Parts: sequence; C-alpha cells; structure tokens
Amino acid sequence: MPEVCDLPAGCQSWQTQWPWPRPLAGVAWRGMNFTAPSVCEADFATRGIALPAQLATAIAKRRGEFLAGRLCAREALYAATGRGEVPGIADDRAPCWPEGTLGSITHSSGFAAALAAPRGVWQGLGLDAETPLSPARAERLAAQILTPEERAWRDGLDRDAQALFTTLAFSSKESLFKALYPLIGVRFYFQDATLVEWHPATGHITLQLRRTLCDGWTAGVTLEGQYTETASRVLSLVAISTSADQ
Repeated sequence: MPEVCDLPAGCQSWQTQWPWPRPLAGVAWRGMNFTAPSVCEADFATRGIALPAQLATAIAKRRGEFLAGRLCAREALYAATGRGEVPGIADDRAPCWPEGTLGSITHSSGFAAALAAPRGVWQGLGLDAETPLSPARAERLAAQILTPEERAWRDGLDRDAQALFTTLAFSSKESLFKALYPLIGVRFYFQDATLVEWHPATGHITLQLRRTLCDGWTAGVTLEGQYTETASRVLSLVAISTSADQ
C-alpha cells in the first residue's frame, strides 16, 4: 500500500504535520477535512474498508465519518509501523487495533483524525476533536461537564475564556476515556476526572481521577496531555506511557 492513499470524493488532502507542541516518540498522526454526504458506499470497497454490520442501516453522515476515520487510522498505522491495516470495530463500537499496535480515532463537524503507534513506549492513546462551544452553550453544558473544582476555576475567567475552558475540559476528558478505557474496561464519566493544570502558552494539560476505577487507577492519579486550538476546533490528546505511575 502506498504511504498516502488516493482519497475518495468529499475528502480533502491529508494533514500530516504534528499539531501539538510536543511530539510523542513513535506516534504518528493523520487528519483530513471531509464532507460526509459526498462519501458513497462504493468508496468502502474501492478503499478496501469493510462497512461494519453495525452501520449497515446508519445514515450517510455516520458512514462517512466511519470511512474518514478509518482512512486516517490506516495512514497513521502505516506511518508508525509500516503496516497499512484498518482497525476493526468491537461490539461497543470502539476500534479494535491490530495486534501489537494502539491508537485513537476522532471525528467532528467534517474533520477526522487518528493517532497510531506500536505498543511499547505507550500503553494508551486518546484523541478528541471538538468544535469550540459558544459562551451560551458552554454555560448550558457546564453542570454536566465540569466538576465543582473546575466550575470554581472557570468562574474566575472572562466569558470567552470560560467557553474555551469548558470545551477543553470536555475534549480532554473524552481523550482520557479513549486512552484509559481500553486498558481497564471500566466506564467512567465527566465527573470522575478533573482538569487540574491548563497552560495555554505550552498546550500542556493535566487531569486527575476523582474516583477509583480499579486497582492501579485510583482517585488522585494524574495523567498528562496536550491540546491545540484553531479557529474551528480544539484538538486534545492524552498519552499513557508504559512507565506511568499508577
């Protein structure tokens, strides 16, 4: 398979430049903008990607998101490992990464991206893209997304910064879930972790578990991440190294 595959109609050119401030050893990234309704069912066969049974009756938008995400995952896997494989899909619809690899997939408002790496340095990778919340919507969603500690932090910011903070808290917790859930098989929710560090100048974030999830992942454990912000999206990642203290 070539390193960069021909993209179907509705998918724009590959984004290959690492978007966060700090690169991660052995981790590759691929992203793209796409128009989901332009992606047709024939594109799955011509790109060698099977339409899973779970999506057989899904709307065109959902099928387009799946195809764009899997194309990104295949290219990221090829860049990281030399193996251009397509992650499967589990019963809970989470990606099933090829043996010896791990990664994460996201899609949001016509954008898809994936991270991939060989297992070794990393035991968990989580990636999430979000359209920035408007101040009004951020206010409506704050009680669901933010812990009491985060709400107190947010209240000290101006209105626009409050919306960005709420968006970042949402995105970073999504990334945390994607990185940690495959390791522990325990579901957790927005109130079970809190953002304790946010450094806009460096893009560094730290999250802390508020409840014990299982042995080794107890309340108080912290995990590191990064984020980047553009006019159209907030992009966060959480990476768990094999040497992470648990």
